[in-house]
This record gives sequence, structure tokens and C-alpha cells, in this order.
Amino acid sequence: MAKINTPRKKKAPARRAATGPALPLRARVKLWLVRGIGGIGAGLLLWIIAYGFLNPPITPYMIGERRILGDIEREWVPTERISPMLLRSVVAAEDANFCSHWGFDVAAIRSAIEQGADRGASTITQQVVKNAFLWHGRSWLRKALEAGMTPVVELFWSKRRILEVYVNIAEFDEGIFGVEAAARHHFGVGADEVNDVQAARLAMVLPAPKLRAASAPTSAERRRTAAIIDGANTIARDGRAACFEG
Repeated sequence: MAKINTPRKKKAPARRAATGPALPLRARVKLWLVRGIGGIGAGLLLWIIAYGFLNPPITPYMIGERRILGDIEREWVPTERISPMLLRSVVAAEDANFCSHWGFDVAAIRSAIEQGADRGASTITQQVVKNAFLWHGRSWLRKALEAGMTPVVELFWSKRRILEVYVNIAEFDEGIFGVEAAARHHFGVGADEVNDVQAARLAMVLPAPKLRAASAPTSAERRRTAAIIDGANTIARDGRAACFEG
């Protein structure tokens, strides 16, 4: 029987990986920058979300102060262990419209610009961002990061949490951080035991804790203390303390 020869199938040539032309150096640098910025942004977002329920173990500013002073005093306390008058005093002194804005007090910013003031427009949320995540000192980079991170904190944290973090990481005297350490340092009592005047005095030092003393106020600082007490009572009456007392 005649043998039928079947034609052999030719092997298809191996395909080369379609890599395309190499990106120019400038395009590669841009790609690396975009990826790097995206990675930093994702890291900051996770950091912010984590601090929404985890207490900051330390802050960049505390690290710097500890390096200078050798040691710092701090003790974290939840808002349940802080005098309501102390919380209201801090808000009245630092950011009376805290409950009604989303991180930026536009009216305060406008007023500060008109009056040429250095201070007065920074909200408690902005100060939390600066104290918990960034560094002190004036720079456009820090201001830009602060402006970008502030609404994110407002989005993921409750107002009560923002205030809790603030009063626990703010400096109240050189190397004295948080209301618990401050109350014991200045008055020998816990943050839940301070009276109205002591609460207002602690709030009074916040703009310049290294220049003011809650335990030995000047006559001008006593007048400021009285104004803070009045402001704390006012925000309690008109509902501007509801977001952290409810």
C-alpha cells in the first residue's frame, strides 16, 4: 500500500515580547515622581485613618523637644476624664466655631487678613494636623501639606476625636504635653478635677505655652482668663459645644 505523506505543519515563529519603545528619560522621571507622590499620599491617608482610633504614641514636635530637654511629660486621657469646662475653654479660646466648620474658619481667615494678624485663623483641626503629623515653623511646604490634610482629618475623624487628640498633644509649658500632665504640673490635680478658673488658665497659655504660665498669670492674662470663661459659657448656651459634648 502506498504511503501517504502528510505535509508537516510549520512552526510559527516565536513572538517577541511587545515591549514597545523605551520611555525617554524625562517621561520616566515624571512617572517615578507620580508614583512616589502617590505612595506618599497613600501613606499619609493610612496614617490619618489610623490616628482616628489609635492614640499617637509621640509626635515629631515631641521628639524634637525631648532631644533638646532630655525628657518630656505627657499622659493620655480620654475626653471622659477631662473636665467639660476645660474642653469648652480650649474651644472658646482657640476655635469658637469649631463645631460649625470643616477644618477652615473662613470668617476668621478673612478677619486675620484684614487686621494683619499673625494668628487667629488657624483652627483646632489645622493645629492637630501640624502637631500630630508635621513640624512647627513657617514654610510653604508645611502649609500646603496642612491645607491638604486638614479636610481629610475632618472627613475621617469625629469632632470629639479631633478635640481629644488636640488637648492630649498640645504643649502647655516647656516639655509639658496634654491636659493631664499640664493640670498636674500647674495645679497638682487631674484634668477632670480642675475648676473653671484653672481650666480657662490652661486654655489661655495655648498660643504661647513657653511665654505664659497658667499657675502665675499676669494681669493681662487674668483678663484673658475671664474672657475665656465667658466664652466657654457662651458656646455651652448657644450650642457651639454640641459636637463634642453630645
